[in-house]
Amino acid sequence: MFKKKPNFKPLSPLRSSDRRKLAEQVISDFQPKTNNNEAESQTELAAIRNSLLPESSLTAKFTTTAGPDLKTVSGTIYVGAHPGEEQRILWVKIGDQMFPTVYTLWHNPGLVPLLHTPEPVLQKLRNGADLMTPGLARGPPFPLTANKGSVVAIASLNTPSVPMVVGVCEINVSELKAVTGGKGRAVRGMHWYGDELWAWSAGGKGGGDRPATLEGWDVKNETEIQDLKNEIENLQVDDAEADTERGVPLEGVEGDKSGHGESSGAGGASSSGDSQPVGKELSTKEIDEAFKKAFLFGLHQHLRSNRGEPGNGLGFPLTSSFVIASLVLPFLPTFTPAQASSLQLKKTSWKNAKKFLKGLDKEGLIKTKDRSGGEIVVLDVDWSESAITDFEPYQLPTKDKGESGVHAGVERISRLGSTDPELKRIALFKPKEKLIPLFNAVEADARSLYLASEIRPIVVGYIESESLVLPTNRRLVAINPVLVNAVFNSDSITDRGVIAKGTVPRDRIVDRVLENCTPFWALLYGDETKDDVKPKAGKAPNIQIVLETRSGNKTVTRVSGVETYHVNPSSLAVELQKSCASSTSVGQLVGSSPKNPVMEVMVQGPQTQAVVKALEKNGVNRQWIDVVDKTKGKKR
Repeated sequence: MFKKKPNFKPLSPLRSSDRRKLAEQVISDFQPKTNNNEAESQTELAAIRNSLLPESSLTAKFTTTAGPDLKTVSGTIYVGAHPGEEQRILWVKIGDQMFPTVYTLWHNPGLVPLLHTPEPVLQKLRNGADLMTPGLARGPPFPLTANKGSVVAIASLNTPSVPMVVGVCEINVSELKAVTGGKGRAVRGMHWYGDELWAWSAGGKGGGDRPATLEGWDVKNETEIQDLKNEIENLQVDDAEADTERGVPLEGVEGDKSGHGESSGAGGASSSGDSQPVGKELSTKEIDEAFKKAFLFGLHQHLRSNRGEPGNGLGFPLTSSFVIASLVLPFLPTFTPAQASSLQLKKTSWKNAKKFLKGLDKEGLIKTKDRSGGEIVVLDVDWSESAITDFEPYQLPTKDKGESGVHAGVERISRLGSTDPELKRIALFKPKEKLIPLFNAVEADARSLYLASEIRPIVVGYIESESLVLPTNRRLVAINPVLVNAVFNSDSITDRGVIAKGTVPRDRIVDRVLENCTPFWALLYGDETKDDVKPKAGKAPNIQIVLETRSGNKTVTRVSGVETYHVNPSSLAVELQKSCASSTSVGQLVGSSPKNPVMEVMVQGPQTQAVVKALEKNGVNRQWIDVVDKTKGKKR
């Protein structure tokens, strides 16, 4: 419900009397456990009230939309701060029902029934999906109070004592005798770790990190936990059965399997020839250490390979995307698919690049600065830091067995190349308001971003559901009022003619729907999907290569916009200087903003082919490059 940011009214203080009444209502509704001794119970109740709704709590009204029909939902939020923590949204009231947020559940164990589901299913729930019956785990039996209409929490099997989702039971979960083969929705999601309620903070710092484990929740004994782990390891799901009727698919669920024999851990190397390290599931601490070591490895390699050059070959300021793509990911010890799955930034304690760089700034390794829009850049590196100068390189995975890992790191520091995951650019489309009825008719979320290949099935599904295909010619579609309002312009003479005719080719309808969507774009690195990145509005910008004549008859080649594609302008200039045997320079592009400057690489001579070849080595597709030849006054 809160995947989209609600409209919050200004906060106002909650009166002490109202806070007490509200806390007592919550205690009455949720019935937390108290001591049987009356004197001790009164003291405990006071403590529970303060834990549920701390003193100096605030309140505010909000409005949002929910469901496929974007129904308006209004309610009240209650904000408070637990001791030693900043203010967070602790409760949400919709109608007469109070819903705790994950922050409240983390401080009040046992407040609501706790259900469990595999980690891959939980990830789907955190994207707004509901929990279907086959997705339930650790039962039956299920908690006795998990009945239809009751508020429940959902945790992952990986962290069974940490609630991550808050929802409402759609069925009597407590009465289920089996979940295998079951159908239908078990829990309707209301709020989850990662949504806009979680992300809200008074200081605008974003959401708080989840705890690694919590005491007090109804966690099973050690024997049951071991049985559960064995069950997860043996869990197999037939892809053919993972359909929408069965709920969220369970593909990719893996146990916590350990290798038999020596493991090299996060940063080790294979000890026997061609054999690869067999790694176990890495802890958050180990993943943090691997990312930090990879960053130090990247800086150490730059220091060693570019000593004496300005910035040791780095063109400051460095964007966070460049740091991760060029100074961290190429130096992670991902020998096996399991390690590649574990060593992801979102699985670190920092969760994102901004917090990762902030942490390195606090350690004195780098100097960062926040820009407008929440972007962070690296202004400088402390190259004298012993952690960089005395860093001991470790073996990295290579594509060719004869190539050493360290040599691979040298090659990968300045480009994405063949030894790195592929860089992909995708175009995304968000339906505009007039397309909402068409998407709602086939139960598609009109607020989501879609690939062009995902739009077509939605349009075709609508056409078939409305029986608009002409029986005499299946390539033609009859136009109904929804299509007229969604994709045609009555002010256009051409469109008026098509409307009057009453039919249009099916492919033209798909094209019109895409034309009436708001464009977005994103870059994907390796196995990333569109759900792993934050798309940018508008059409994707291309790299610009401009040839022009200066000082009479001297031709220069100017290159700009390479930072968008994780290419360091300074490193590119060094590479072009060697490959072209010509002088190069790097400066700020004329007309770019001083707060967010775009750098330009200039090469003496007509070097179009050399520049394109260098960019392709950096993972840039030739189709992402525009070449303008001003020496001839035309565009190639």
